[in-house]
Amino acid sequence: MFYRYGESANGTSIAAMKATAEARVERRLAAILAADVAGYSRLMEADEEGTLAALRAVRRELGDPKIAEHRGRIVKTTGDGLLVEFASVVDAVRCAVEMQREMIARNAATPAERRIEFRMGINVGDIIIEDGDIFGDGVNIAARLEALAEPGGICVSRVVRDEVRDKVDFGFEDLGERQVKNIARPVRV
Repeated sequence: MFYRYGESANGTSIAAMKATAEARVERRLAAILAADVAGYSRLMEADEEGTLAALRAVRRELGDPKIAEHRGRIVKTTGDGLLVEFASVVDAVRCAVEMQREMIARNAATPAERRIEFRMGINVGDIIIEDGDIFGDGVNIAARLEALAEPGGICVSRVVRDEVRDKVDFGFEDLGERQVKNIARPVRV
């Protein structure tokens, strides 16, 4: 049997198959918040049940309500982290700042070695949505920004800062261009 160049075995062109696959990909622009608990392994080693109970309480009493208040959607959770999608970058930043401020108050009476402190990263980018999950550079950069944040801190990309700087009542510190893991170009933080 002979096939013409560019055709599959059933006669469908390779270009048509690619176009069909690409047409099924859902994309949108979104603000992505990545968060995790700084020192989570150390906290779990010291007190697994207590750490898990404290983290559940933070999610129930603070995290989930703040995310809902700012119209975010929790995409997924890990043992100590969250990935949240927002339609508005202003909502994403306000949510993160309010959560970090409230965590300071929650931790005031807790010994330093037992505090639950989040690191957060926020980016805006074009994402791919599949089965409720999100993928793409926008997500990857948010995760890399989170890894750069100090405990209790938030790192944002330049595009986030540019979008919100005249819409929020707090400032930003420029940390410069940073090379981050598995991202070819430097990211302004």
